[in-house]
Amino acid sequence: MVESKLTYEECRRQRMEENKKRMEELKLNVLAQSLKTPVSKPSPVKKRVSKPKPASAPVRRSSRVADKPPPNYNEDPFEPLLTRRRSYQRRNLLNRVYASDEERASAIDRADEVQSGLDSQYPSFVKPMLQSHVTGGFWLGLPVHFCKEHLPHSDEIVTLVDEEENEFPTKYLAEKTGLSGGWRGFSIDHELVDGDCLVFQLIKPATFKVYIIRVYVSEFNDDNNDVNKKNEENENEENNKENKEDSSARITRSAKRTRSSNLFKS
Repeated sequence: MVESKLTYEECRRQRMEENKKRMEELKLNVLAQSLKTPVSKPSPVKKRVSKPKPASAPVRRSSRVADKPPPNYNEDPFEPLLTRRRSYQRRNLLNRVYASDEERASAIDRADEVQSGLDSQYPSFVKPMLQSHVTGGFWLGLPVHFCKEHLPHSDEIVTLVDEEENEFPTKYLAEKTGLSGGWRGFSIDHELVDGDCLVFQLIKPATFKVYIIRVYVSEFNDDNNDVNKKNEENENEENNKENKEDSSARITRSAKRTRSSNLFKS
């Protein structure tokens, strides 16, 4: 066994020496070292081109304007238009009130009656209000067929005019066919709730006349009646004050007359 091992090792050494000689003859060691060490090529240096400096002012060759100061063609910076934005209080989303199906149907019927009484020359449509329209996101989607036929095909400012002729500019998004910026202010100012119904009448290419039909008629009328009663009470108080002032003025006049008559008699 020992002799076989020795012969194997001797054979292995002989082969290694033969392989080494062949590698030296083929110069494989030199090639391996050249591959291991990367050759760094010098990067070409870019020449900097100096730009000519612009002249401070053009040479004025005319004798008529030689004494005058050179003109300034730079545009003056303009100040951006400062638009006053309205501030609104955030609504409490936990106390949402949902209208019933009967109340919605009643508001839609009354809105249809209002629409039927409008001038057919101007296109119009009825839009019932949902929670997403009047709370939270405040996004109002408009009928697609109406937008494609009557509204502009690009984003534009659309003005909403209420029944008191107050104007509210809103942002109309043509691709989404709806109102985004400005609609929140209109909804909060008019205290729109779920179930209210709006009639939109296009009176101009980018102007809507908006009629609001309340879903809760009794409560809205009660509020109006309370306001009317307060106004009547204030008017009555003012009239009473004016009557008292007139009566006191009459009394003072009559007293002056009696005094003057007594002086003449004496």
